[in-house]
Amino acid sequence: MPHPPHTPDGVAPDPAGTHRANLPLPPPEPVDPDLGPGLAPGERPERQLPVLVAISLGGGVGAAVRYGAIVLWPTPTGAFPWTVLLVNAAGCAAMGVLMSLLTEVWTDAPRLVRPFLGTGVLGGFTTFSTYAVDVQTLFDGGRPGRALGYLALTVAAALAAVTAGAWLTRWAVRLRPGRAEGSTA
Repeated sequence: MPHPPHTPDGVAPDPAGTHRANLPLPPPEPVDPDLGPGLAPGERPERQLPVLVAISLGGGVGAAVRYGAIVLWPTPTGAFPWTVLLVNAAGCAAMGVLMSLLTEVWTDAPRLVRPFLGTGVLGGFTTFSTYAVDVQTLFDGGRPGRALGYLALTVAAALAAVTAGAWLTRWAVRLRPGRAEGSTA
């Protein structure tokens, strides 16, 4: 029996020819404002290099600050990792503040501010990989209750911190003197 012809996406065509033709197209994905709509025909990828450099430099700064916190407040073996929990919560709160400021106040910020501070500094500062290792270490050390508590508390603290940071920043922005009621500037 011969193989049926395939479409470019590797899926055998619908014999009725109607299956995919009647489905609506998905909405376009949002474009990251730091990167733009992508490379235009003939455009070189070097224009993305400043973004990658900003993220890398910011990541180094954030990771160094996190390392300093872990050195200043080390977690003894088997103990609850409060330092990493607080670092992650503080980083999430700072992300809520940063993104609120960039979307509500400093809307014309230079293109590299968000990649440097958000993805770089705060991405390097927060450490969900260490969080995962800490959970595994607590489980392996015979402390499953502590591991599950840390697992849940970190997620709850991170979500609450980013929400509170964003909400409090938006609230404070609305209280600025000279700001007209209902104004977005």
